[in-house]
This record gives sequence, C-alpha cells and structure tokens, in this order.
Amino acid sequence: MSNKITNQRLIEPYGGKLVNLIVSGEEREELMERSRRLPSVQISARSLCDLELLAIGAFSPLDRFMGKKDYERVLTEMRLDDGMLFPIPVTLPVEESALPTWGEQIILSDARNNTIAIMQIEEVYHWDSQREARLVLGTTDPRHPLISEMGRWGKVYVSGALKVLGLPYYYDFIDLRRTPAEVRGSLEEMGHGNVVAFQTRNPMHRIHEELTKRAAEDVDGSLLIHPVVGMTKPGDVDHYTRVRGYRALVENYYDPKRTLLSLLPLAMRMAGPREALWHAIIRRNHGANHFIIGRDHAGPGNDSHGRPFYGPYEAQLMMAQYGDELGVKPIEFKELVFLPDDERYEEINKIEQGQRVFSISGTQVREDYLAKGRHLPEWFTRNEIADILQQMYPPRHKQGVCLWFTGLSGSGKSTTAEVLTSLLLERGRQITLLDGDVVRTHLSKGLGFSPEDRDTNILRIGFVAGEIARHGGTVITAAISPYRATRNEARKMVGEERFIEIFVDTPIEECERRDIKGLYARARRGQITGFTGVDDPYEVPMNPEITLDTIQFSAEENARKIVAYLEERGFLQPDGAGNNKSQPQDAVVEAS
Repeated sequence: MSNKITNQRLIEPYGGKLVNLIVSGEEREELMERSRRLPSVQISARSLCDLELLAIGAFSPLDRFMGKKDYERVLTEMRLDDGMLFPIPVTLPVEESALPTWGEQIILSDARNNTIAIMQIEEVYHWDSQREARLVLGTTDPRHPLISEMGRWGKVYVSGALKVLGLPYYYDFIDLRRTPAEVRGSLEEMGHGNVVAFQTRNPMHRIHEELTKRAAEDVDGSLLIHPVVGMTKPGDVDHYTRVRGYRALVENYYDPKRTLLSLLPLAMRMAGPREALWHAIIRRNHGANHFIIGRDHAGPGNDSHGRPFYGPYEAQLMMAQYGDELGVKPIEFKELVFLPDDERYEEINKIEQGQRVFSISGTQVREDYLAKGRHLPEWFTRNEIADILQQMYPPRHKQGVCLWFTGLSGSGKSTTAEVLTSLLLERGRQITLLDGDVVRTHLSKGLGFSPEDRDTNILRIGFVAGEIARHGGTVITAAISPYRATRNEARKMVGEERFIEIFVDTPIEECERRDIKGLYARARRGQITGFTGVDDPYEVPMNPEITLDTIQFSAEENARKIVAYLEERGFLQPDGAGNNKSQPQDAVVEAS
C-alpha cells in the first residue's frame, strides 16, 4: 500500500502569491497611447517566452527581468538577492546600440513589432557569456545548444518595472493554453490538494502513461500533464505533433476528473540539474506540490567529445537536496519494462529472475521503427500516438538531410561535394548545392570577411539548409565555416538528426600547394587580411560525423565513403533494399 497523504488545499505559489504584470482597462488604454511616443526594442523569441511567463506569474516571485544583484547571486549561489532559492537567471539581453539615448521607458516588441510591454529602465549592466555558461550550465562547450546561442545575445542586460499590455497571441491549441491562475482554478475544481506535475518535451508512450497514473494514485491527487511548447532542444519533435498525441492520450486513457493537460510556453535552457529545480518552481506556481523527475532531466545530450553534459541522476539528486525548501516533493522516474506474459508494466528492480521483459530504447524508436517506416508495437505506445508519429515522420530515406562540408580553403570541399552530388542524383536524391563562393555571390553579397560577417554568412547558409532539409530535401553545403560555435548554431537550425558534419582534413601546407589563385601567398605577404589559416583561426571540429583525408584518397573515394555512411544511417536505401519487408524484433531481455 502507498502512504497516501490527503491535503485538500493547493500549495500556495512560490513566494506566497502569483505575480500578475498584465494591465487592463483605462490604464492599458493610456499606456497604449503613450507607447506610440516611446522608443521600441525588439526582443528575441526566447525573451518573449520569458516575458510571457513573467507576466502571468509562472516565474513568481520574479516580477521583472533580473537586476544585477539578483543575477549575480543566482549565478553563484542559486538564490535571489533576498535569499530565496532560484537556480536560473531570467534576464533580458539587448545591444547597447538598441537602447535609446533619451527617455527612461522603452517598448518591448516581438519579431513583428507588436507592442508587448513597457519597461521602466532602472538597470543596464554588462555580462560575460563564458562566465554565465560555466556557472549555470557547468560547461563552455559550444556543442551545448544554449552556449552557441548566447554568443549572439546582446552585450548588456536590462531590468526594470514592467507593464504588460498584451500577451503573445497563438492560433493553435488555444483551449489548452492556460495561465497559472487558470490551471489552479481547474485543479481546485478537481478537489485534490495533492497535485503531481509531469514535464515533457517528447511524445508520451505507454511507459509515461503508466508512470504518471501511478504517481497520481500514490499521492491520491490530481495529475497535471504540462508539456513545454516554447523553445526546447533543437531537433525535438515539434509541439504540434506532440500536442496532438497528448490530447489523444488524455481524452481516451486518463481519468478526466483527476487529469489536466495544459501547455507551457517555456524557453528551456537545457541546464540539467539547475533546470530541474526551476521546473519545480514553475509547477508549484501552477499548483503542483509533487514533480516527476526523469533520467537526465533537461539534458541537452552529448558534448563535443561524445560524453553526456550531465550525469543521468544529477537532477534527481539536486531535487532531493532542495525539494523541502521548494515545497515540491520529487517523484523519481523509475525504469519500467513490459511483461508480455502478464501484459503489464513493472519496475525493473522488481523483476524476478527468468521473467521475459520487453523494452525499446529511444534510439531504437528512432532507428529501428520511425527511420524505417515501421509501426511501433501497441504494448509500447498507443495506436493513436504511433499513427501520428508515422504520419509526421516518414522513413529516413524520405527525410531531408544536410551534408555540411567544412575545411580550409583549398582542402577539397567543393570538389568532393560536386562528385557527391552526381552520386546522389544517380540514386534518385534531389540535391541543392550551396557552395561558399556561389552563396557569397548571391545570398551573402555585400558581406566582408570580418568574424561578424563570416558568422552572418554561415548562419544564412544554415537557415536555408535547415528549411530545405525540413521539407525533405538533400542539401550539400561547402563553405569554410571556420568557427565552431557558428557551425553548432547551423546544426541547431538544421536539427541534430539531419545534420552531418564532414571535416575535410587537409593540412594547410597541401592547401597552399593546391592554391592556383595565389590567395595564401597574398595573405602571407599581408595583401589579404583575415584569411582563414593565416591570420584568422580555423577551429577544427571536435566530433564530426565524417572526417575525410584528401591526400591518401581521391575525391571520388571520399564521396563514396559519404554515400556508404548515408546508407548506414538510412538516408539512402542500398540498391535492392526497397523490397525488404522484414520487421524489427522487440528487444527481449531476461532478468538475471
């Protein structure tokens, strides 16, 4: 029997009350009229998510973007200046040049210049991206998705009182987008003081269904299924697909008297253990006093050396340490497996020796089922979810892919890319080739070779490549792309699963020997400045998918090496493979 605790009142918000920054009525009309005369600052998608959650109280007790005192103490101690535990900095980065030279108030507007809020400027302070990354994320590795983004943020943070005139408007799943006050109202109607919150940025399968139902039953309370639909890890399943699945599950398989589905427009930081505490605070503000913590919670995957950024149980340990102070009890995500003979799920540590168990890893879901167009088994996921995923994610040989060549000038990128283009066209793939020189003639005409212009050029290529790959095309890029952080930003734009970095590893001496245009010689004489490999650095990829040797192997041999890799990953079907109808076997493990 579970030790059930009955508590009929919802836990109070973190700090005692929900912040509400939204103005209405005559005050709003007066501020809208005044806003027409104020300077405007356009904020990023991430800052817009933060501003929305500040406005509706999801970040209570915060009532503004952090000032310097709060910011500094959060970085070093995970606490606000008044001592309250708060693990993640919530700040507004802007370029100093974007701030007005007159007036103490500014408009905060979205990408379409819609007025969202008026800020009273009270603090402007500089910040150090490397220091913040090291203290909050525990790393400065540019493979972390937030770090490569931070390099493009404004160089100062701005803080001050906020008057929010209107929240961002959404056209999708409007009935599921609830403020903390609205979520609390719905939970109060259910009549259970104990509430378990479940955070997710992935599709929910039977194992998640079983876990969440057990958790709610254990505390004799309600269940808040609270998926993130703001900014998650690049390459995640899009929220449109996920929410269709969540809704199908909740409507068909959960108790409506105990279950609430609500969407959270959060911009995740992928900060692992610290972020787990932040998620718990946010859920407390929505009325939850229990929070399910998963394995590698809010983890961004592997670093540049192929190792996980965070340990699998670091978040659970940190929640156990601070749960009492937060007022939110952690519920650890236990590993469940399916018992086919009993047709039920069980915790793996309760399996008897010799029992048959079925399990499918996340990698197997992607590689053995979705990538090959095979239907996921019903014991693993509900048919409604399997159908949605199969509809949105065709077999990998029908998916888009980006082949990103990088290397010094003269390394052989373009030559190998041209051979590869012919080989892929022969196999029926439609190809878009974005060669560095061609791109600079058209897409990036007018840009120079300063580090800033180089970054702009590569990010333009990354954006175009991402759009082509997202719509099922094959795109080959062949540009020097010298900076590691910018290549990682391009990877984010394309998506981790579709981005294949190809390092053309040719020594600079060989590149100079091949240089029929004499560019290296001119750079050595100082006639060309900012030349990669001479007076501007080339940052070697730390863990590329493919490395090519152009001295020992010809361009054709290297191109065929890439073709073999694409076949291995499933982006190309081997000749004659189209009639292969074999089905994967469920992973079967006998407990020992």
